[in-house]
Amino acid sequence: MKVMLAGFAAIAIIAVAADFVLDEIGFASAERQSGANVRLEDGH
Repeated sequence: MKVMLAGFAAIAIIAVAADFVLDEIGFASAERQSGANVRLEDGH
């Protein structure tokens, strides 16, 4: 049971870290899916 809970915790930590890192390097979905004719606010 401890191993399963540790795995869930690791998944959550990896997901949060990946979201932060990908957003910082410009791989946010809003930035990747928009074209030159789409206006995006800086605040997401």
